[in-house]
Amino acid sequence: DVQLQASGGGEVQPGGSLRLSCAASGFTFSDFTMSWFRQAPGEKPEWVSSIGRTGGAGIYADSVKGRFTTSRDNAKNTLYLHMDLLKPEDTAVYYCTTSGTRGQGTLVIVSS
Repeated sequence: DVQLQASGGGEVQPGGSLRLSCAASGFTFSDFTMSWFRQAPGEKPEWVSSIGRTGGAGIYADSVKGRFTTSRDNAKNTLYLHMDLLKPEDTAVYYCTTSGTRGQGTLVIVSS
């Protein structure tokens, strides 16, 4: 079974940083583009970023461009999201996806 488990969330002050991880199993990780989504309370899911099979530069939503960086380690079957200059509006459950499968999310709260 495909399993995607995000971790690394927590509470941080505005302007702070966090690094999220998504551990993947049950499929050949290096064969798939991976994406991050987030869902704020009461809101629809929002695409955040995607990264190709071999890594390199990701693509980003305008709302996070220049602040968030996505990367991957295919040897560890792990996807990352490094988030800088966090804002209260970044508060959401973050989760990774591939090929229509949504993983378990991790909660990020940005608050003073």
